[in-house]
Amino acid sequence: MLIPALDLINGEVVRLQQGDFARQTTFASNPLPIVADYQQAGAQWLHLVDLDGARDPAKRQLALLKDITSATTMNVQVGGGIRSQADLEGLFNAGVQRVVVGSVAVREPRLVQQWLETYGPDAIVLALDVNIDANGVAYVATHGWQETSELTLNQLIDAYLPYGLRHVLCTDISRDGMLSGCNIALYRQLKTDYPQIQVQASGGVAGLKDLELLQAIGCDAAILGKALLTGQFTLEEALICWPNA
Repeated sequence: MLIPALDLINGEVVRLQQGDFARQTTFASNPLPIVADYQQAGAQWLHLVDLDGARDPAKRQLALLKDITSATTMNVQVGGGIRSQADLEGLFNAGVQRVVVGSVAVREPRLVQQWLETYGPDAIVLALDVNIDANGVAYVATHGWQETSELTLNQLIDAYLPYGLRHVLCTDISRDGMLSGCNIALYRQLKTDYPQIQVQASGGVAGLKDLELLQAIGCDAAILGKALLTGQFTLEEALICWPNA
C-alpha cells in the first residue's frame, strides 16, 4: 500500500523536519481538500499525525479527526500522543480504523500488549522510530524523538510478537522530512527478520525510485508525506509506480 500522510497542528496541515517543532512548514489551513484529492487519486488508507495531541493529549483534535473520517471513504490510521485506553476509545469513536502507538509501547509494554489482545492486531500499529548508531544498530526513540531508549528495534518487536503484532511503522529519524531517500537497508533487514510483519516504511521518500526500491525488497507499505505536499511526484504517479497498491 501507499499511504498518504498529513501532520496536523491547530487544524492546519504542517510538516516538521526530524520531528522538530521549531522547523515547521505550514502547507494548508484546511486538510479536507487534500484528503479529497488523495481519495480521488485512489488511496485506500490515510495516515494522520495529531501533533497537538502528541504534545498534550488533552488538546487532541478529535473534532477535526471526526470531520476527516466522515468526509472520506479511505481507512484512517492516527498517531500522536496515545497514552491510555481512553485515547484509543476516543479515536475509534471518531471513526479511526487503526491507532498508531509509539512511546507508550516502549514505556508500558504490558499495557500495549493488552491493547493488541483486546482490539486485535489490525487495530494497532506500532510506530517504532529509530536512531541508528555507528555500528548500524537501530535503537528506538521516544517522547517525540527527544530521547533514545536502550531497546533495539528487534528487541521491541520480539516483545510484541507473542501478542499478535502485525503492523509496524518504522521511521529512520535522520531521514524524516529531509527528502533524502529511504533507508532501504533498514527495511530489507526488517522484512528478512520478520516476514510475518506488515512493514510501513516512513521517512525520506523523495522520488518514485524510492518506491521502486521499497517494493523490490518486499516492503508492504510506504508513508508519503512531504514528497506529495511539495510536488516531488503526484499520488497518481506513485500508484502507477507501485502496482496493486
